[in-house]
Amino acid sequence: MPAEDKRWETLQALRNSKKGRLTYDTSWLEDGEDILEQCQSSPKLSVTSAWVLDHMSGPDTQSNATENLTPLVKCLVGNDQLPEKSVPSPDPRTEEENNNNVQQLVEELTPERAFLLLSPEATQIEGYVKMYETVHKIKGQAELKHRQELQQKIVHDLSTSSTEQMKRFEESLELKQRQEYEEMRDMMEKGSLEARGRQEKLKEEHRRKAKNMNLKLREAEQQRLRQKELEHQRQAESRDRLRKLNAIQAEVLHLNMQIEPYLKQKDLVGLDLSEYSNRGNQLCSLVSGVIKLTSEGGLLQQEDMLNAERALLEMRTLIATMHEKIAAVAADKKRIKEEEEKALQKKQEVKTEIAPPAPQQKPTHKEGLQLKADSSTLQWYHRLQDICNQCAASINDLNNSKDSKVKKIKMDLQKTATIPVGQISSVAASHLREIFDKINNLLLGKQISSGGKMVSIAQHPQGQEFVYYKLAEKFVKQGEEEVASHHEAAFPIAVVASGIWESHPKVGDIFLAHLHRKCPYAVPFFPSWKDGLPKEEYQRLLGYRVQENCVEQQDNFLKRMSGMVRLYAAIIVSRWPYGTKQGEHPHDLNHAWHWLAQMLNMEPLADVTATLLFDFLEVCGHALMLKYQNQFWKMIRLIMNEYFPRIEAVTGSGQVGALIRLRQFLEKCLKQKDFPLPKGYLKPAFWKS
Repeated sequence: MPAEDKRWETLQALRNSKKGRLTYDTSWLEDGEDILEQCQSSPKLSVTSAWVLDHMSGPDTQSNATENLTPLVKCLVGNDQLPEKSVPSPDPRTEEENNNNVQQLVEELTPERAFLLLSPEATQIEGYVKMYETVHKIKGQAELKHRQELQQKIVHDLSTSSTEQMKRFEESLELKQRQEYEEMRDMMEKGSLEARGRQEKLKEEHRRKAKNMNLKLREAEQQRLRQKELEHQRQAESRDRLRKLNAIQAEVLHLNMQIEPYLKQKDLVGLDLSEYSNRGNQLCSLVSGVIKLTSEGGLLQQEDMLNAERALLEMRTLIATMHEKIAAVAADKKRIKEEEEKALQKKQEVKTEIAPPAPQQKPTHKEGLQLKADSSTLQWYHRLQDICNQCAASINDLNNSKDSKVKKIKMDLQKTATIPVGQISSVAASHLREIFDKINNLLLGKQISSGGKMVSIAQHPQGQEFVYYKLAEKFVKQGEEEVASHHEAAFPIAVVASGIWESHPKVGDIFLAHLHRKCPYAVPFFPSWKDGLPKEEYQRLLGYRVQENCVEQQDNFLKRMSGMVRLYAAIIVSRWPYGTKQGEHPHDLNHAWHWLAQMLNMEPLADVTATLLFDFLEVCGHALMLKYQNQFWKMIRLIMNEYFPRIEAVTGSGQVGALIRLRQFLEKCLKQKDFPLPKGYLKPAFWKS
């Protein structure tokens, strides 16, 4: 053992020597260093130093050497040893593998038994060093492998975890998709069920409505067929009644014509038959009125047939009574003549100077009212028609000219004259004055702007007469259309017409002529039937519009007549306030009194007389009351007490509206002792606007 101690001391001294502190490179041969460098450097231990030392020493020596080597190894390791905290302890499996690797390495490095020239101590030290390096290398590899395995395990665990998480995520997505799909499918199934339910309901509702519609259509078709049958039946009955009515009218006209010969030979007959003639004309008018209603598209009612039949019976009775009276008068004349002959014979026989008694004849005074206007009124009527005809004849060249320039002049004059009349309204007094000035300046021959051009009556020699004619015609047309629809419009039109009439009297005469042609009741004048006069022409004379053998309806006829009479009455009571003349009104209230008196002296016409009396008195009544006072009230009482029964006698059951309206109006005025101002009358305050 002492030898061993000395050996270790020697090793320690060698280690502390300069050569011991040198670095030994075992891979000098691999690095290509020169062999001689080893001789010049410090001695080195071989690789098999540990093996040689183990085999040259005994077991005891080997154990002691190992024990002694341990501190040396520990000392040599020093700070190069890895801390035990940073490297986890290897598992048993790793240690076993490491031992196997060390054993295998030792076996590979163990050479065949050979004798080395190095000393045993150097060989032992070199073996320890080599062993330490090998162990250290094995431990590093084991630690590295262990760390790699840990890292791989961590990576494997993370991969496995992420894979599992991805699977769970995909499973959750699939679950969510399945749930959404199930919800969508359930919702679609529910929607389809609801849609099918609604569709079934709609189909059921459609079937029900179609069934109801079919029932209604069948009912409507049956109703239509029934209505059609009834309509055919009514039309057939109406045609039968119309044929009967035509036969009645023909007979009535034939019977009425039997009066004319006796009426013309009244001196020979010795009897005034004007009453029979008037009544016959009234009956003819009654039957004609029924036929006019039928020709205007209305169905002939049974009541109309009864009225026509009653008129026929009355006509037959009237003719029979007339013939009886004529026969009685003839018998009286014959008897008187026989008595005269007998008296003459007796006188001759007796030869006395007693004169025979004068034959007693009936007075020949008029019985009843007139059918025609008096002679002075007719003369006035014909004079106005002559003026109008002369004016129309004087403008024939202008009307019938084929020259385009003349046609243009005619159109410009007509538009300039008539358009302002159509613009008359009660907006303001300044508006009426502007229209009046425009028309008046045109008639005076001044240049008037119309449609962007200057127009004057001096552009044609017949320009003034043409404007007179068209202007008067337009005023009448305004009464026929505008006043007929709006009664209040009569007064602004009338006041402008009155001013033009006052400044240009010929316009007033032509206006009256046009008015009398379209409305003979403004004269008043009732045209009588003449032999050979066509029915349509006679109806035109009465004021009806006849187009293609079709007569206008009675309501339209009365409406037009009412409008024209109202305009005529408004002109009588209106006067242009800006006139320069101080003379009388061009057509004052005397004409209104004359019209009313003449109307009451003529036999009334069904529907026409009552309508026109109401219109005329409503417009002129207030002015007539102020001027004639008691005389006017006497005339109103005369209408109520004596003229009304005559109107009622000729009024049919379907024509009582106008009669009732007139009666109520007059009764109200008599009760209040006053005729109110007509609606639309232009009061003095209006002319300040």
